Amino acid sequence: MLKIDLTGKKAFIAGIGDDQGYGWAIAKALAEAGAEILIGTWTPILKIFKMSWDGGKFDQSRKLSDGSLMEYAKVYPLDATFDVKADVPQEILENKRYKGAEGYTISEVAASIEKDFGKIDILVHSLANAPEVKKPLLETSRKGYLAAMSSSAYSFISLLQHLGPHMNKGGAALNLSYMASERAVPGYGGGMSSAKAALESDTRTLAWEAGREWGLRVNCVSAGALGSRAAKAIGFIEAMIAYAMENAPLSKELSAEEVGQTAAFLLSPMASAITGTTIYVDNGMHAMGVAVDSPTLNPACERTESLQS
Repeated sequence: MLKIDLTGKKAFIAGIGDDQGYGWAIAKALAEAGAEILIGTWTPILKIFKMSWDGGKFDQSRKLSDGSLMEYAKVYPLDATFDVKADVPQEILENKRYKGAEGYTISEVAASIEKDFGKIDILVHSLANAPEVKKPLLETSRKGYLAAMSSSAYSFISLLQHLGPHMNKGGAALNLSYMASERAVPGYGGGMSSAKAALESDTRTLAWEAGREWGLRVNCVSAGALGSRAAKAIGFIEAMIAYAMENAPLSKELSAEEVGQTAAFLLSPMASAITGTTIYVDNGMHAMGVAVDSPTLNPACERTESLQS
């Protein structure tokens, strides 16, 4: 029987803040395969995350197939908008949500991981943020657009740049994208669609560079809509999920576990010849060119249904 075996592998997942998103699902799938889990959590919510974990709030979500609970080896504060400590502005240093936090820039986290664990094998980028995501692109400011690109796209480059030298040859990196990278999705604004397009383009270039430099593979999962807390920031995630269920080839709700399982495969030796690729895990939504639930297509849909019967 084919089995994903990541026993002895160390995986750093950047961008877990609760038990609802794709980052959590990927961490759980990797833990199920035997990997040791390291977590990067946005600095302002680190205390809440740890309290929720220690207080048992995530216990149900942590359950693995053998009945045990997923554990992490260490959780790091991480603000992926800053590469080095000198980048952190004074207002952030003085912000009460950052008070007492140390070593949360990308270079500092990479150095801490190397000090704590030596080399790792897996890097997962599950980060995305756009302060103006509810604004149409035509109304997005330069500052908002660049913030989206910095948090959601460049952060992957920086993470790989700093962690790559501390990864074992044959290791793998993965990021998460969305169909808006190549299709117009009205309402998905603030530069997020541009950031996802950049992320997918960077995946191909980084696959070449990191492959030749460190022997690493770099891939992307373009995931469908999920009703996580983070996704609710765009304001209409429920409508997007309903739209996908009506129009995707597979008429069912996408689960985070399906993305986690695909990620585990791509990050495992079973995918040793796959790199520079974007894999769609969206019930086939990316393949559609028209909305079949549109009233204008009702006659065509009825004909198709009669042929099938």
